[in-house]
Amino acid sequence: MNKISGLVRRCVDDYTMIDEGDEIAVGVSGGKDSMLLLAALQHLRTYYPKRFGLHAITLDMGFTGMNFSPIAAYCAGLDIPYYIVKSDIADVVFEERKEKNPCSLCAKMRRGALNNALKARGIGKLALGHHFDDAVETFFMSLIYEGRISCFEPVTDMTRSGIQQIRPMLYVRERIVLSAVERFSLPVVQSTCPVDGASKREEIKELVERLSQTYPDLRNKVFGAIKRLPLHGWDCVTDD
Repeated sequence: MNKISGLVRRCVDDYTMIDEGDEIAVGVSGGKDSMLLLAALQHLRTYYPKRFGLHAITLDMGFTGMNFSPIAAYCAGLDIPYYIVKSDIADVVFEERKEKNPCSLCAKMRRGALNNALKARGIGKLALGHHFDDAVETFFMSLIYEGRISCFEPVTDMTRSGIQQIRPMLYVRERIVLSAVERFSLPVVQSTCPVDGASKREEIKELVERLSQTYPDLRNKVFGAIKRLPLHGWDCVTDD
């Protein structure tokens, strides 16, 4: 955990993600990435020079079979306030709209619902569990599906809601996430979304993995290119 929180701290410092007195909520989907982010930020709080409050928030999108009680118990054990926000996103996306590309609409609705929930609770920052490999895959998704060079930003100011989104795990590789979740026995809730594991992102993940068999350093080079261009929002505050 020291190694992981060290990578998180470096990312936080590089992009000035945390200020003194911040109230930060981790968007906890129940997946491995957000659970490790919550654990890493909790560990970071024990020694980070800037004091910040930590919360966990889950958006219940209405999928059947989702039980978040293990997450509630985990947060209670760490004395982290935990909120579950109910929504009808699943019905809107899959029943009413019958979206051919459900992930796009779902992401927009999730973002709006989470921002509103944080604003109502006086929390100014939302921490998301995107990691190193997510950034590389998003770069390829933008290039292949949209014909543009783009990626999400480490820090995103949501001007309408006043919420700032931060991604402190961008220096953490997915293989480290997988190992850490098992080592620390973090509670992971399996998604029951009907397109889980069958989305465009999953196709790109498989493509990147195949390319990496031939070009083992592919992910590092793409991530480095994102920072060196730099893409919008990726210019570091501190030196590498």
